[in-house]
Amino acid sequence: MEAAALSRIGLAGLAVMGQNLALNIADKGFPISVYNRTASKVDETVGRAAVEGGLPLSGHHSPRDFVLSIARPRSVIILVKAGAPVDQTIASLSQFMDPGDSIIDGGNEWYENTERRLREAAARGLLYLGMGVSGGEDGARHGPSLMPGGHLQAYHNVQDVLARVAAQVDDGPCVTFVGEGGAGNFVKMVHNGIEYGDMQLISEAYDVLRTVGGLSNRELAEIFAEWNSGELESFLIEITADIFRVPDEHGEGELVDKILDKTGMKGTGKWTVQQAAELSVAAPTIASSLDSRYLSGLKEEREAAARVLDEAGIGGEVSGPLLGRTIDKKRLIDDVRQALYASKICSYAQGMNLLRAKSEEKGWNLNLGELARIWKGGCIIRARFLDRIKKAYERNRRLANLIVDPEFAREMVQRQGAWRRVVGLAIEAGISTPGMCSSLAYFDTYRRARLPANLVQAQRDYFGAHTYERVDRPGSFHTEWSKIARQSNAGAGYYFYCANEGMRYAE
Repeated sequence: MEAAALSRIGLAGLAVMGQNLALNIADKGFPISVYNRTASKVDETVGRAAVEGGLPLSGHHSPRDFVLSIARPRSVIILVKAGAPVDQTIASLSQFMDPGDSIIDGGNEWYENTERRLREAAARGLLYLGMGVSGGEDGARHGPSLMPGGHLQAYHNVQDVLARVAAQVDDGPCVTFVGEGGAGNFVKMVHNGIEYGDMQLISEAYDVLRTVGGLSNRELAEIFAEWNSGELESFLIEITADIFRVPDEHGEGELVDKILDKTGMKGTGKWTVQQAAELSVAAPTIASSLDSRYLSGLKEEREAAARVLDEAGIGGEVSGPLLGRTIDKKRLIDDVRQALYASKICSYAQGMNLLRAKSEEKGWNLNLGELARIWKGGCIIRARFLDRIKKAYERNRRLANLIVDPEFAREMVQRQGAWRRVVGLAIEAGISTPGMCSSLAYFDTYRRARLPANLVQAQRDYFGAHTYERVDRPGSFHTEWSKIARQSNAGAGYYFYCANEGMRYAE
């Protein structure tokens, strides 16, 4: 092929995300080649490029023709299902690639798979990036948040393309080189974990307002729209307001009420919780959101439990104390807003702490402030306060926790009264708010200088001789608890016997 006819970049894998990202790249003026094992997907994408403005996109039906249509050093984005399909796609394309060419996996891949592929690519002289892509199909078409990690040179080879394709915010494009190895995929995984927490918290706010406050979907739409103009402004709050407005085309009322209450998942939330456990990082808000999805899947069991417990006298979905009580709706709405905001800060704090812990373990040197910046646009968790999170880490790159940033600390303290009222009201009403409850418990635990963990450690030393430390002297200690307790019990018994006989002993 003539050099002038070669594409700037290639993309393999033309499901919805792949098609939209390819069209986005072409729309920004970069000629792109596309390939998919199913030829009809290639033709469909070429057709869309023609309809959407005669975009510079060429389709190819064989791996060889696809790879050879790209200018050197070649950069090929892969957007296929994580796991074995990625390895199969790499195998089919890499045989036609030359040393110095780059493979960029844009799927939600397990970071250790990316690190393995980095080594395998390097052995063949190829460069490799694992790039998180967030924003859904709309973001892919119009501007996602991009989180590439791996070989720095591979990033430099496509930096101009990614900077134009990514979402644009006031301080630049929503893309940065995250770090070496599997850093990009790990960051995207944690992003999704935060997303799990965010969605769970919003659903709990909805449940309290609907069940306790008795608000209609129309009222909820107005409330969430209003919240989206303030401190809670975010993509998820915005779409939640839209959801409440959509009517059911097959019957009366709104569609949201007809959706089965079972939440799906693809695995990144589970990976996040597993990594938090591996690294000893507390992430209860994210973990509770995962548990809630598991419990939502037990629909038949929950329905059976509701019947059994109702027969046992539990009093229905909302327990007795709230029946007949007048609720101040205006105050409830404001309290829920504040509780949601404070809980969301805890969710983001947990995610950021997990990123820092992994960065320290792997030597990635993640810039948490820069990650908050690239999440300000394009991605699912984009929110107004991400700019403030960015500034918090700019003020103190070694910030132990967002909760202790002076600005966020003041806000948490100001909102704790409303937060406690909402959680208490939900508990009294028998409404589960695991995200808000775990967030509040996280906050209360983190802020206490002294915890009852001393008793737990004493128990561990009692039955397992695990030793303990003291607050008043250095070193590790072990106590023969059972022996001393028996001696003490014997002495106490003798004292009480004597006391009952009317005898008094000073010693």
